[in-house]
Amino acid sequence: MTNNLLFDFLVDKKNNQIRIAKTFDAGLPMTWDAWTKPEYLDQWWAPRPYRVETKSMDFRPGGRWFYAMISPEDQRHWCVADYKSIKNLMQFTYLDSFADENGVLVPAFGSTHWTVDFSATNGSETTQVNILLQYESLEIMEKIIEVGFREGFSA
Repeated sequence: MTNNLLFDFLVDKKNNQIRIAKTFDAGLPMTWDAWTKPEYLDQWWAPRPYRVETKSMDFRPGGRWFYAMISPEDQRHWCVADYKSIKNLMQFTYLDSFADENGVLVPAFGSTHWTVDFSATNGSETTQVNILLQYESLEIMEKIIEVGFREGFSA
């Protein structure tokens, strides 16, 4: 196990962006799978005590991941990730939005454009993931931060 794994969380209010850099104690193929396969995403995507349940996932450009974050009280908060581009084991981009139980987008939180880059580090024993989140407005970005995005993402 590697000690002192990187976790940076930088907020850029001028450009409505959040940049995250995180190193995982796993090789590139395993880290990629953890981000792109529902059987793994469901194990870690939601911050505790929430859990995630994938309703459907089609990981390809033009495809969609439709899932619920489920509270301890069994309340479901539906979300969609609409995939825009995928470069196997290197990068994918998607538009992330809250939705209703039918996958219809809910505009209150807007949509966030995610760019997720992967690179092998430390002789391929670890993987660095760099994430750029682009928000439609400062208001939406601040709302996401206010509801605990940083704490949830780092958990």
